[in-house]
Amino acid sequence: MRLSRRGLILGGSALLSGCASAASTRVAPSAVALAPAAAPQAEAAPRVVMAAQSVVPPPLDPQNRVRKDLMDRALVALDTHHRRIPLRDRMYLVDFQRFSGEERLYEVDLVTGHVAAFRTSHGRGSDPAHSGYARDFSNTPDSHMSSVGAYVTAGAGWGRQQGPNVLLDGLEYSNDRARDRAIIVHGADYADPDFLAREGKLGRSYGCFSTAHADLPMLRERMGEGRLLFALA
Repeated sequence: MRLSRRGLILGGSALLSGCASAASTRVAPSAVALAPAAAPQAEAAPRVVMAAQSVVPPPLDPQNRVRKDLMDRALVALDTHHRRIPLRDRMYLVDFQRFSGEERLYEVDLVTGHVAAFRTSHGRGSDPAHSGYARDFSNTPDSHMSSVGAYVTAGAGWGRQQGPNVLLDGLEYSNDRARDRAIIVHGADYADPDFLAREGKLGRSYGCFSTAHADLPMLRERMGEGRLLFALA
């Protein structure tokens, strides 16, 4: 894993020492001169050395909610696109191998290692038979397919049709037309729990990452601008 999550705390050391001066004795002229007694030497204070301690952060995804290759690829993408992704506190992953009725949009806290999961839709062009599984992916306008690869969140937006949303910019050849295609994160009735309970799977978008209306406000605030969203099939 290229991403460094380690910090090193170094303790300092101190050395304390003491000294005493010898006292002299005045001797009468007729007396035999005596050498002054040596003053007792003060014991040197013990050296205090604090060993360097390595601060190990908590493990990522301790419950193994995210499949390993998706997590690994996302961490590589953080380094690859570091100039476009300045915020490293959390990232967002989408597992398009999973069924649309399952939680497959993950918020990964890169500080605590905690993972939260949500549901998200895929494009109707990626699943023309409406099986609940995305099979095909494209970056082509009007394909209505989902696109995979690394995105950077571009802040909160608002549209006449979809209302509040999160804007996305694609960073790879597989999704670099995301802004032209209006691929965003937004709330949708077909991603709400009652639709899932009735249909057994989520509805399909035009390629957007649609979420439940109840989940969108929190995601919109936390995704913000400058974080990674990485989708993989």
